[in-house]
Amino acid sequence: MTTSFDCTDTDTRSAGLAAAQQAIANRQCIVLPTDTVYGIGADAFSPQAVATLLAAKGRGRSMPPPVLVPRLQTMDGLAVDVPDEARALAEAFWPGGLTLIFHAQPSLTWDLGDTKGTVALRMPDDEIALDLLALTGPMAVSSANRTGQPAAQTAAEAQAQLAESVEVYLEAGPRPAEGSEGIPSTIVDATGPVLRVVRDGAVSLDELRAVVPSVLGLGEEPAAENAGPGVPADAGSEAPASPES
Repeated sequence: MTTSFDCTDTDTRSAGLAAAQQAIANRQCIVLPTDTVYGIGADAFSPQAVATLLAAKGRGRSMPPPVLVPRLQTMDGLAVDVPDEARALAEAFWPGGLTLIFHAQPSLTWDLGDTKGTVALRMPDDEIALDLLALTGPMAVSSANRTGQPAAQTAAEAQAQLAESVEVYLEAGPRPAEGSEGIPSTIVDATGPVLRVVRDGAVSLDELRAVVPSVLGLGEEPAAENAGPGVPADAGSEAPASPES
């Protein structure tokens, strides 16, 4: 039975987090606040749970959900060949509005959809989301709405769209919070020889380049002399599967 918890109340919040943790363990979906909009989450390591998430949104496998993580160190358990430059960006902008696409750890038994062997990771800057992730571990999370409908800014808005397909709703007030612009995360592809932005968002290109000067902006191509020996200038220009949010 679907249950909603008011996480603005300390006691109810504890009960809500416990119920959400149990739902994730049972391979069910939950709705949680993030620093952008509300998300629908499921156990990233359960193909059944991820399939339920995609079905709830009314979408197929061609747009796999990103994975939210509770701490930076989790990145090394989920991804391989992590470039030093990408690690520097994570250290600078996590938790926050930066999603990084890596080659997925091949030893993991998960199925997020048609990812082309990649995984998109982000650490959200939201206390409730991080508290829940600390209990559950990495979660596949997409915006809490039916495909083609507006992203939910409250759990109640999410429930109006997703109804009984979600076991637990965590209500924590409007997301983004009042005064926030609600810009989606910037997505950077870290699977090629040069880091490249594949979606502009909350972290500007200037901010990225202050940490890693070689980051390519949306649509930019590397200069031939910077492509590296034996690597064509347009290497990696076919972006891996990108998350929705």
